[in-house]
This record gives sequence, C-alpha cells and structure tokens, in this order.
Amino acid sequence: MGEGRLTVRKAWIVAGAALAAGLSFVMLLVVGVYIVAGNLANGVGGGAKTLAKGAVPAAYQPLVQKYGNMCPAINPALLAAQLYQESGFNPSAQSAAAAQGIAQFIPGTWATHGVDGDGDGDRDVWDPNDAIPSAASYDCKLASYVKDVPGDATKNMLAAYNAGAYAVIKYGGVPPYSETQNYVKTITTLEDSFAAPVSRVDPSKQAAGAIDYAQKKLGTLYLWGGNGTADQGGRFDCSGLTKAAYESVGITLPRVANDQYNAGPHPSRAELLPGDLVFFSDDLTNSRAIRHVGIYVGGGYMIDAPRPGAVIRFDPIDTPDYFGATRVTEDGGKALALTGQG
Repeated sequence: MGEGRLTVRKAWIVAGAALAAGLSFVMLLVVGVYIVAGNLANGVGGGAKTLAKGAVPAAYQPLVQKYGNMCPAINPALLAAQLYQESGFNPSAQSAAAAQGIAQFIPGTWATHGVDGDGDGDRDVWDPNDAIPSAASYDCKLASYVKDVPGDATKNMLAAYNAGAYAVIKYGGVPPYSETQNYVKTITTLEDSFAAPVSRVDPSKQAAGAIDYAQKKLGTLYLWGGNGTADQGGRFDCSGLTKAAYESVGITLPRVANDQYNAGPHPSRAELLPGDLVFFSDDLTNSRAIRHVGIYVGGGYMIDAPRPGAVIRFDPIDTPDYFGATRVTEDGGKALALTGQG
C-alpha cells in the first residue's frame, strides 16, 4: 500500500503540474478537443484497408489479411468484423442453431461452400485454416450473385449473407428487413474498428463529458467487477469506469476491456486526443488478450482504476504493455451491442 500511495501522489503531482487541476483542467480539455476538431480532416479517408495493429489474434491475422483481398466486395477489416461478429474469433464456437467454428457455418452451407484452405485434403469447419478462406470465398460468391444489383456492392453482399441473394435481387438492394439492415450497419461500422486508419480520425464530441465523469471519481477505491452502483459503494474496476464514463454521455459500451477496443477506429500514439480509450496487454499481438483500459486525458496520462487496493487516479500510458487506443463512436457502441460480444 505504501508504494501505491507514493505512485498515486507522484502521478497527481506530475499531472497537476503539467496539465493543471480541477475544473480548469476539464475546461482546457473541452476547448482543446473542439479546437482540434475544427482543424482535422473529416473521418477516416478512403483507400485500401489493412488491419489495425493486434485487432485480429496473431494466429489468424495472415489468413484474414490474405483472404480479405479475395474479391473487390470484401477487405481484411470487413472479414475481421464478420468473424468477430460471428464468433469473437473463437474457433470452437457453436450456436444453438448448430452454426460451427470461427466463421459459424451451418452444416448445409459448409457442405456446399466449405473449401480446403490449407490443402491438407480435408474441409474442416473447426479449422480456421479452412473456415476463414471459406468465409471469404462464400462472401465473394454471394457478391457475384448480386453483382448486377444497384447500390453498394459490399452492402448488397452483406445483405445477401443475412437475407439471401434472392431478397437482395427482389428489392434491388438491401431489403427492408430490420434484421438485415441492422446486420449490414453493424458489420460496416465494426469494419472501422478493425481497419488501420489511413488518415486522421475525427475527434469525439462526447470526450470532454466522459473525462469530466471520470475525474469526479478520482480517489475512489477500486472494486473488481465494480460498475459504480450504490450497492457497490460507487466503486469501479477499469472497464466499469470507462463504460460508466461514456454511458454518462449517451454511449453504451461493452462491459469488458477487450470488447471496448472495438468501439471505434484506432488513432496512433502520436494522434491521441483526450477522451480516447487506451488499452494495455501482455500480448501486444492480440486485442482479445487486453486486460486493462483507461481514459486518456492528455500529456501522456490517463485516468484509470488500476488494481485491487488502489484508487482511481492519473497514471502514465507509456509503459511496455501499452497496446493501443480507440476513439469511441456512438455507432461503434451500437454495433457492439448488436453483436452479442459485449
């Protein structure tokens, strides 16, 4: 506990000297975020999409990168978003509807569209070396079925995946089914969270409010599994704090840190802005291994709930286990809620 108190005290002193304190600090952040917002280009630019660092587990990244370029209707980030939505990258996943493996093929679809991706003589739905190429191949096959339908080829392909190619052809595009429309919106939104940005990422308009919420919790004792409820004494763990902070400004995030990583695009370390979520992991190749999250406040510091026995405090982010960052978006939060992974 002595070391913990000393660390907290040092962090407060450094953060206070560098960034100012109290409400004036929050106001500086509000002004800073909106000044930067006015100076940045809009959104993530176009161009070829590659995978964000560690967004796909290292064991599957080469497969997703390779087969995500199988046809123009897909890209590696889109394929990654589908796999995440289907199974959370779990090769042993099985649904109540008998969908199987990392790509969640049902047996009838696998029998028709499964491929021997690794050339070992069999087609194994449980083997990602077969299932990931099969998912890409199936996407491209669907895209070919609806290639003459007006509109966005990728959205039409996704709609065909969900509702069938006949429905897309019948309605001349994404059919008016809420389930299908939500599926298309979810995957195309999640695509941004798996893609490495090719230009600057828009600032979050809700960032200052989330920081204000977190700052008001400084000094609160950590609680494993804490969501800040009255019966928990208003205490939090790391992801409980970030979830509550963004919930206070109308954005619902998943409960656990590794799913929160997929709530938006990923700015580089040099492009961090106050309000970005910052993540930490013992495996820097795999976002599914993320174990800690905080809210960036500028100057190389975050507000976080670090561990049992400690309090919510300012901590530096530049540590060996720094994984990356996410700029939370409202659409990103909604998409995650629809996947069931959060």
